[in-house]
Amino acid sequence: MKAILGLKVGMTQMFDEKGNVIPVTLVEAGPCEVTQIKNKENDGYTAVQIGFKKIEKEKRIKKPQKGKPFKWLREFENGEYKVGDKIDISVFKEGDEVKISGISKGKGFAGPVKRYGFRGRLSSSHGTKHELRTPGSTGSSMPERVVLGKRMAGHMGVERVSVKNLKIAKIDLENNLLAIKGAVPGRKGTLLEIIRN
Repeated sequence: MKAILGLKVGMTQMFDEKGNVIPVTLVEAGPCEVTQIKNKENDGYTAVQIGFKKIEKEKRIKKPQKGKPFKWLREFENGEYKVGDKIDISVFKEGDEVKISGISKGKGFAGPVKRYGFRGRLSSSHGTKHELRTPGSTGSSMPERVVLGKRMAGHMGVERVSVKNLKIAKIDLENNLLAIKGAVPGRKGTLLEIIRN
């Protein structure tokens, strides 16, 4: 298992040998620490729990965090680790393909055209008024209600998104930075889970 936690720093660009522009996302990844090894006997499944961003000030550590004073804890498939082991970006190398998961940006209240890509009920010409971005029929005569799960207007974004097959363009071991080709979920400061394919 090659996985690490990181924070999205923002987007920038790099240039390859031919002078082509490569859009990259900078991620401050690790160092992380193994806080717990889960096993089938005690927990019913196997996993490794890692912590990221240690809380330095004693007064900021809450009671449930005693013994694991990290801002974020996440579990991954078990690897060859022991409690206390450190994980940094040296587990990756340039050119590796990774899967990145995070919480997407919030986009507020959105209609079905923006949220789901509906084309609207009627055309925008020939005297049509206020029908271009309407969802159309939302129910049937029997039963006389809107069925659960109907795609309608509502809150958009702020949901877990995973992007696969992103390439690591550059690694900065000194500053714990990964430059990942393309865009990753979330805004600046979003927690990201990075797993090598």
